[in-house]
Amino acid sequence: MLDAFRDLVLGERCVGCARAGHLLCETCEAGLDAAPRPAWPTPVPPGLVAPWAATSYDGLVRAMVVGHKEHRLFALARPLGGLLAGTVHAALTDLVGEPAPVLLVPVPSRPSSTRQRGYAPTEAIAHAAAASLATCGVRVACSRLLRTRPGLADQAGLDAASRAANLAGALRVHPAALRRLARATANGRRGPAHVVVCDDVLTTGATAAEAQRALCAVGLPPLAVAAVAATRRRSLGERTE
Repeated sequence: MLDAFRDLVLGERCVGCARAGHLLCETCEAGLDAAPRPAWPTPVPPGLVAPWAATSYDGLVRAMVVGHKEHRLFALARPLGGLLAGTVHAALTDLVGEPAPVLLVPVPSRPSSTRQRGYAPTEAIAHAAAASLATCGVRVACSRLLRTRPGLADQAGLDAASRAANLAGALRVHPAALRRLARATANGRRGPAHVVVCDDVLTTGATAAEAQRALCAVGLPPLAVAAVAATRRRSLGERTE
């Protein structure tokens, strides 16, 4: 009741149907067309682990991602996290045979983007996904291991080759974050877990491949990449070499 009252007072409307109230009404949320499956880009970055997505990047899901990332509609982190959680769960079940222990590692935003937004959207979605998975009994942790190098350009508008060139060597694992993870594992707070790279949207796969490279360099090879949605440059469920 309190949330509904606040939303009405602030004049918020559903990003799907424009009905006054919550940013995502119950009807639109129930109608989300989520069917997590592999989402291979074309072409596939060399050596990329299996990338999974909940749905295509269009319609309501696109409005949710854009609203959350660009318009500071923070409440959308929860339903977006739910879609990401479903993707992670499906990937684990398919690749491991069960929803095994998992460490979610969100793809970082550029520091300038985070400062401008005052918010790290992919990190927020990954934390929401971790909370959703935990309620299903999955042993899960979420760690902000990755950082970007200075000078990284905005990826918007870049083609596949330009994205790959821009992202070459762009990510690294933060030493302090890695030490915290190692201490948590040594102290028994976290056991061995499958690493899954998390993003909001899969496009060319260049970002995922760079995140995979950075994690492999410190001995944390990812099992899979999981995203809320994949652009239509790829065919969900189909791998094209």
